[in-house]
Amino acid sequence: MTQQHCPGDANGRDRVLLVDDDRNLLDSLRRVLGAEYELFTAEDGQEALGALAVCGPFTVIVADFKMPGMDGIELLSRVARANPDTVRILLTGHADLQTAIDAANKGSVYRFLTKPCPPELLRQSIDAAREHAHLLRDQRELFALKRCKVLLEGIVRGFSTLVEARDPYLAGHQQRVTALSLAMGREMGLTGAELETLRIAGLLHDIGKVYVPADFLNRPGILRQEELSVIQMHPEVGYDILKHLDEDWPVAVIIRQHHERMDGSGYPQGLDGRFIVKGARILAVADVVDAMCSHRPYRPSLGIAAALNEIEKNRGRLYDEQAADACLMLFRERAYRLKDGGESGRPDDVAPLYNGDEYD
Repeated sequence: MTQQHCPGDANGRDRVLLVDDDRNLLDSLRRVLGAEYELFTAEDGQEALGALAVCGPFTVIVADFKMPGMDGIELLSRVARANPDTVRILLTGHADLQTAIDAANKGSVYRFLTKPCPPELLRQSIDAAREHAHLLRDQRELFALKRCKVLLEGIVRGFSTLVEARDPYLAGHQQRVTALSLAMGREMGLTGAELETLRIAGLLHDIGKVYVPADFLNRPGILRQEELSVIQMHPEVGYDILKHLDEDWPVAVIIRQHHERMDGSGYPQGLDGRFIVKGARILAVADVVDAMCSHRPYRPSLGIAAALNEIEKNRGRLYDEQAADACLMLFRERAYRLKDGGESGRPDDVAPLYNGDEYD
């Protein structure tokens, strides 16, 4: 076996294995193809299988049909079983119909070329085989990504359910906040990738509450300051849980900042608006609206009118102006409604104003 750089090529070229018992032909093909591909050669089927075991896998294998010992069809059928992603080309001087049928059925060949094969035709065939291999690779990676997305979705839903199981007052809260955040994001012109990031952050924005004792979450009375401080750490805990996600996918940062306020009065970091990411600004508004419209152990629902009044009153001070405007427009002009019992119908004239200090 003659080879270059095994097992890797510094230039990242595709590997091609040429198999033919004519050494002069192999030398000629090496001169023609050597600059573009990382070439390996073998003079019979057994040597080719050895090359495959030591230096494979190959992007393309080109094999002669008639060789001593193992013929090209048998070789390519073995390659198909061992490395199905390797694209296979058969060269033969016996261009009869049965040989072509056997090559297709047994060797699963991509191209069937007759000898003598012009070098340019062989180059074009190998180029096409390489593109076919890359297409197969891309399709495989896309399928893997789709499976990962399904798995990730299940994990996200599972964590969301876990949080709500510990706090029955949160039932449906994360889903409603997510739905409202996405509606606001669309009104604000977010891209598809930004909306997907916002969706995941919305579904997991309270994941840090797994750290909070259930008694703190469900107590009907007023919490002591140290207990409230523990609850107010849930955005930081959520960040710690998810911070190892891809930095170009800022789910953890959005979760960490969803209780920050534009004037710096929020928690856990006390950031002002310059340092709050857009997704967190959107999520903050949606979270407040749903929290005010939901029953809590320490108070009944305050109603949607009070929630919108809170957003309008503190637009630009506590809440991002663009996010606040998108929220107000959705409810007042687009007849948006919270799903699954977010509105209680409490009279608005007796509902206390939300001061931004609750811990939902």
